[in-house]
Amino acid sequence: MFIRKAKPEESSIIAPLILLAMEDIAYSFIGARSKEKALQFLEDLVSEANNQYSYENCWVAASGDAIVAAAIVYSGADLAKLREPVARKIKSMFDRPFTPEDETQPGEYYIDSVGVDPGQQGKGTGSKLFRFLIEEYVNKQSQTLGLLVDKENPGAKNLYLKLGFEVVGEKILAGKQLEHLQYRSCM
Repeated sequence: MFIRKAKPEESSIIAPLILLAMEDIAYSFIGARSKEKALQFLEDLVSEANNQYSYENCWVAASGDAIVAAAIVYSGADLAKLREPVARKIKSMFDRPFTPEDETQPGEYYIDSVGVDPGQQGKGTGSKLFRFLIEEYVNKQSQTLGLLVDKENPGAKNLYLKLGFEVVGEKILAGKQLEHLQYRSCM
């Protein structure tokens, strides 16, 4: 398995992986519990530049020629700028306002979503991707990594804690109570 930056033409492969990670939140954003509509929405955004879910902010894990996992990561300082195109897309596609709570802030690189192909789950793929992100952002760039985890997902929280993340607070996103975790540089 190797990890690299995503390409815009891979959006149809990446969108379902991202939806795995944020299904309820995506449905809340678009105002419909439609997998088809959510996938089209995410696929459009992944293929475009300068937005929260852009290929520019996406890392993919590949095994051979197959993409088996994807992670969306961006600077928390850029959240408002990256959300503007998302809000426009939601307005044009679904005629809805887009005013979610801020899930990140300046001072951290935010792991927005990580999705692992169901056939690869339980094989260490997600852990390898997280270790890569820690190496890339914390060890190489001395940045803080942040993420949110659903309080109803103790398995994910335990994985993040094992990897070295620490609980730093709580946040609400799309009406869901989430815990805010960070991994900080020792420097």
